[in-house]
Amino acid sequence: MQMLTEDNFVKLKSGTDIRGVAIDTDIEKTELTDDVVYNICVAFCEWYYKKFEKKLGVITIGHDSRISANRISDSAKAAFATSGCRVYDFGLASTPAMFMSTVLAFDNGVKADASLEITASHHPYQRNGLKFFTPTGGLEGKDVKEILKLAANVKKIIDKAVEIPGKPYSFMEDYSKHLRNIIISETNSGDKPLSGLKISVDAGNGAGGFYAKKVLAPLGADISGSQFLEPDGMFPNHIPNPENKDAIKAACDMVINSKSDLGLIFDTDVDRVACVSSDGKEINRNRLVALASVIALENNPGGVIATDSLTSDGLRDFIEKTLGGKQLRFKRGYKNVIDKSVELNSNAVNSPLAIETSGHAALKENYFLDDGAYLATKIVCLLAKLKKQGRDINELIADLKEPAESLEVRMPIMLDDFRDYGEKVIAELTEYANCRDGFELEKENYEGVRINFDGGWFLLRLSVHDPILPLNIENDNYGICKKVLFELKNFFSRFDKLDLSGFDKVL
Repeated sequence: MQMLTEDNFVKLKSGTDIRGVAIDTDIEKTELTDDVVYNICVAFCEWYYKKFEKKLGVITIGHDSRISANRISDSAKAAFATSGCRVYDFGLASTPAMFMSTVLAFDNGVKADASLEITASHHPYQRNGLKFFTPTGGLEGKDVKEILKLAANVKKIIDKAVEIPGKPYSFMEDYSKHLRNIIISETNSGDKPLSGLKISVDAGNGAGGFYAKKVLAPLGADISGSQFLEPDGMFPNHIPNPENKDAIKAACDMVINSKSDLGLIFDTDVDRVACVSSDGKEINRNRLVALASVIALENNPGGVIATDSLTSDGLRDFIEKTLGGKQLRFKRGYKNVIDKSVELNSNAVNSPLAIETSGHAALKENYFLDDGAYLATKIVCLLAKLKKQGRDINELIADLKEPAESLEVRMPIMLDDFRDYGEKVIAELTEYANCRDGFELEKENYEGVRINFDGGWFLLRLSVHDPILPLNIENDNYGICKKVLFELKNFFSRFDKLDLSGFDKVL
């Protein structure tokens, strides 16, 4: 096996996941080789023993539709078997389902001690990754870093002659039944509560096709308008990403062309969702946060909704004035938002929902698991109840004031050691705004600098992982954002390590 340094492994860290190139291309070489995956999985077993002071017993493995999934799964199964684990192979599975295998009994009472989903979310076909869970949830970034450091020192070698272990088990059947039972219970309408509803699903050829076939259809829903349900790791139709404009347009067209009551679009591994109302309008980003807040606050009056930093002022008014809740606008990064909501609850502050505008939504009632299928299930339950009353989902978020303009400029930092430079830019912009008439610093702010001005705001922050300073700006009046951006471009021109070409796309 090629000797790999600790740095080789640690660079595979991507937040709370492990990601890298899994297929050679003309410009990239495979990073997640069989040996690398094997070492990481053995290291996870060592980390688990140190963390919980017991051996890892049962582990479940699943994957999304990527074409490198089976190869990586084989290496992972070999590593876990070598480490003395009992391995269950779930095959094609969603990321949230893998966590649920640690809390829902399956195969005559088994519960997993840990689970692994092989996925790279919405990233291109040639990439893949490893996402681990224990019954306490997903790993923290520091845990991932420790595992990768341990992986650099693993000495065991894969014996390719040994038959790959792993008991096949169709856990997605169990998980789908779990979701069906929620709909039956919440709608209280018999065993076909979705009869008369046309609900279309766009799975983007990822792992989300099960939701149409195994959750909605058995409950009576017409799913005939659905598209791209079959898994295909080359993603031939569009990127399976609810934030992608082409993907959202495809989902909106699906709803309009099929005359559906609701459309759902999942990302590759189904931890995110967006939806489309019957009029073909997307319910995404601020609108999705608003709808999820309606659901979360129904039985949690006055509860705190934890969101990321990019939400609009109109959303805060909706949550606090229309719904009677409270918004805590925290940092970008879904794990940051989830951890903040968990922290609030541990301090006796009721926070029923953590949600990022990317579509990651974690409800307190569901283990704070960011599960796109679970949020979709709650929305479907709501739709079924509204349909009986002759009402539509759009009515619930009609009071949400949306900005007239919303723009983003991304400024790459042309330095390897970029973090200090980025923080310097943010600090100088803060000082500039303090002295500039008409600019007012947002008092409650946890990331970068957020500045309010007449009818709008802008936020400059440092990307969680990349050498980029994203600048987001919104305003209630057309034409104002570009005037402010022109001024800001002049301000940023003093920094010679910033690439300002992104301004040309919007000015």
